[in-house]
Amino acid sequence: MRAAALLLLLGALMPGQAAEPQTEYVQAVEFPYYLYPKAQWERELVWLKTIGVSTVEFSIPWNWHQLRPGEYDFNGRTSPRRDLLGFIRILRRLELRGWVRPLPPVRGWIDNGWPGGATDAAGQRTWLKELEGILATQTQKHGGPIQFVEGGSLAIDAASAPAPVTVISALDPAAFTRSRAAITSARGALVWSDVEDLVYPAGWEGGLGPLLHPGAVQLDGEERPATAGLRREAALLRSWSRLFGKLHPVTIPKPPAGRLPRGVTATELTSSAASAVSVINRGSQPFHDDVRVIDPSSRRTVVIPSVTVPPGEALWLPLDVSLGPGGLCRECSGFSAAEHIIYSTAELLSVEFENGILAMEFAAPQAGEVILQLAREPVGPFLAAGKPTKFDWDEKTLRVRLAIPSSKAAGNRVRIGLAIEAPETSAFFSEARRLIIGQKNLISTVYSSPDVAARSRLRAPEGFSATSTQKSPNEIDYEVSVPPDTLHGDWASLALEADGLPLGRARLQLFRPVSIRLTRALDVHFGSRTHLAVDPPTVTAETRAGSEVELVVRNNSPEIKTYRFEASGDGLEFLPARAELSVGPVDERRISFRVFGKDGATGVREAQLRVRGDAESDQPLRILLLPRNGTVAWSEDLDGDGVPEWVLENQRVRAVFSARDGGRWIELTWKDTDTNFLPEEGVFAQPGAVEVRADGNNLVLAGNGWTRSIRLNDSSLSIEQNTALPHDSLKPQALGAIGLGIDRQSENRAVYTLRPIEP
Repeated sequence: MRAAALLLLLGALMPGQAAEPQTEYVQAVEFPYYLYPKAQWERELVWLKTIGVSTVEFSIPWNWHQLRPGEYDFNGRTSPRRDLLGFIRILRRLELRGWVRPLPPVRGWIDNGWPGGATDAAGQRTWLKELEGILATQTQKHGGPIQFVEGGSLAIDAASAPAPVTVISALDPAAFTRSRAAITSARGALVWSDVEDLVYPAGWEGGLGPLLHPGAVQLDGEERPATAGLRREAALLRSWSRLFGKLHPVTIPKPPAGRLPRGVTATELTSSAASAVSVINRGSQPFHDDVRVIDPSSRRTVVIPSVTVPPGEALWLPLDVSLGPGGLCRECSGFSAAEHIIYSTAELLSVEFENGILAMEFAAPQAGEVILQLAREPVGPFLAAGKPTKFDWDEKTLRVRLAIPSSKAAGNRVRIGLAIEAPETSAFFSEARRLIIGQKNLISTVYSSPDVAARSRLRAPEGFSATSTQKSPNEIDYEVSVPPDTLHGDWASLALEADGLPLGRARLQLFRPVSIRLTRALDVHFGSRTHLAVDPPTVTAETRAGSEVELVVRNNSPEIKTYRFEASGDGLEFLPARAELSVGPVDERRISFRVFGKDGATGVREAQLRVRGDAESDQPLRILLLPRNGTVAWSEDLDGDGVPEWVLENQRVRAVFSARDGGRWIELTWKDTDTNFLPEEGVFAQPGAVEVRADGNNLVLAGNGWTRSIRLNDSSLSIEQNTALPHDSLKPQALGAIGLGIDRQSENRAVYTLRPIEP
């Protein structure tokens, strides 16, 4: 019974993210909101919070928000990516902290962020006054997210940015060892750049290179291996950062060989509550040896045995970490001043103590051990990876040795726990896994006695509500209501307490009731490997014969749910117009509608998908109606920068053009395989905007002294200009089973043809 209770607690205990003092070491991620589609802001900021990042650093480009002297857009009326107020609201809802850079230079941005003709002192004062009006009520002291302002130029109630600042690109092959070296200084801040794929608005890059700048996370949310270093540091600093203001370096004893191997450094940082040893291996060979350190309490030499650090890796090993509230555990009030973690050979991420159980989380790519100094013999089993195992207890020294199993989980994270004492009172959440946004969620709780149950209460985040029902003398069910404006993917912490003492906690992820995804929806391509989902989702259909629109419906609730669907749109006919679907718990099913154009209509039509029944949702979508053997010219803002792209499309091929950068040709895609044959920088990029218009089913682009006609016929795209065409670097090539042929008929005309390659 006790082992089962231990398992429940270990599954529930997760590190929190309470407010931290300014003496902490700050880790931030640069998030240039103006270079990222607004539709994805929430998803990526939720991800950053989930991995342990609590601070977001961002510039506010002056020449992006100033439309003309004295006129500004901060709410997205001219471009979704100018919605600075909306971005700040998301930070506030996620309880993330903002670090603002209000003045140029803006890295990688056209003119470094300076507006033409407005860089004098008066213009700067006007700009800063505008920002002060927006940000003054958004500081942390007013309940908002803005904590740091860089440069001291804004007269708002926010702290100066921490210093010194180390900026590290997540794409740097040595990013992890560089970041660990910065952390070892225990002062200032670490800012990660190049974390997200960035998409420049057309015409706004400081040059005519690629619109896409790859980062460690792709536009579709998939992580590249480059996120590993950020994840490691975020997990470590979630608990350690608040202790850094008290850490100071000390000289550690030399190893028996006289010095560490080439490329290996070791630094010891000590304080009265927690100390650590940082070992960094920048060499080419693995490091495996004992490490000699100074015990902060006794000032004697202590040997940490068998420390292993592969090349390009690092370890942050705990040393003399108090088990009281002054250490990593903020609620460990049941330990004496003499009880502490002597050392471990794996990175210690967090410590928690509830219901008599000491739980520790480690990053352990290799197996290790942790040594504890206690005041009494533990009473229960040691749990490693959720399994009760034995532990070594030395009754003479009152020390316990626990094995740390290696872990292949994300971040090599593993949790172990030890029952220190039999709790007089206890309470547990029974199989709590998730909460559904905007609905009442049943949460079951179990108590050690009816008396404890009667004295208990449930603590929930602000805005949540909970109604209790007595299920049995020692069981209480709660209906927990989650506010409808809570963000999908965020987390909420629930706690049980009696007489003001914490008894049990659960950290639950929040989900919208139902998630709907359209298959075969249109993406914008940047090169052959990166694509961005268009918002709202856009699908193509043959206007007379019709085409199927397939939906993937995911029920995020832990019970079977039934949904009613209704699709409609002007100039469109859906068969069936209404449908019903039941989906199992935390499962997904597919449903499809056939859509036609009324009276042979072609082009883009707005549509709406209404979901009712066990969840309510309204999903806007676009339907592009195409004739069977013809081409349609259409225009929409595909990348969410506020400026529409222009598209020529038929059943086989899609070609996309910009109205900026000299009419940059962005993609040429074979639709059956979703393959783009253009490079990331596109083709024909030149300075300046162009005028674009549809001429029947063709496009005409007009620039400074030139006119370009573009026609798509079957799978051939012809481009003709009244002057010589700009140089393009395209060559005939094959991608998979599709080939690109190029016929440059003259300096004014070229034909680009896609066709399947015969096996």
